[in-house]
Amino acid sequence: MRVAALYDIHGNLPALRAVLAEIACEGVETVVIGGDVAAGPLPRETIEEVMALGPRARCVRGNADQEVVAAYDQGRRCASSESDPAERAAVFAAERISHSHRDFLANFEATVVLDVDGLGPTVFCHGSPRSDIEIITTATSDERLGEILSAVAEPVVVGGHTHRQIDRRLGDRRFINAGSVGSPYEGRAGAYWALLGPGVSLRRTVYDVADAAEHLGATGFPDVNEMLRESLTDPAHPDEVAAFFERLALTS
Repeated sequence: MRVAALYDIHGNLPALRAVLAEIACEGVETVVIGGDVAAGPLPRETIEEVMALGPRARCVRGNADQEVVAAYDQGRRCASSESDPAERAAVFAAERISHSHRDFLANFEATVVLDVDGLGPTVFCHGSPRSDIEIITTATSDERLGEILSAVAEPVVVGGHTHRQIDRRLGDRRFINAGSVGSPYEGRAGAYWALLGPGVSLRRTVYDVADAAEHLGATGFPDVNEMLRESLTDPAHPDEVAAFFERLALTS
């Protein structure tokens, strides 16, 4: 089968719609939603766009999805009272979704395994197959990556979480980061995703970022200006972001 891997949408509905329009021309059989769907400016609308994909979508659980569900279950309804940006995003989303949206997020799978044309058995996860918060970056050493993948049966692993595309071989294993649809750290604006089968094509979909920024900026999402600036309007240098995440991985 051919698979489109869409990760880290983070409530950026305009970016998601742009990618889905491109996918419609690619003969894709399955869309893997790789987690962190709703923690962002348009949570309800983004969840509903994913729900509309129906059975052709397989959804992998991300750390932010769990945080939104937890905030909903705990009845937290004041994003501005949270000190952590991730918590503010989760509470903002929890304020705006229904119980059916909450249940949809809660039913995401820890991992998904698919037989992809040309790649064979491929495991889709969020951070790594063993943890949705494990960090893998372009700066991750061969030693650390080998240890992360050592217990994985499948020859190909597709993840996300760090919002930057990677296609890396290590012995008989291959690790792919599909990038981020909604909040990339690539050094230039766009919606980033991966088309798999029979090869690996790391994609960038161009959309009207200025119009999207105006739309997203009007939602009241906390930290929206920082989100838009760092990933889309004045992108941070991707190697600096990778170095930051790698330090975090090594000290946590």
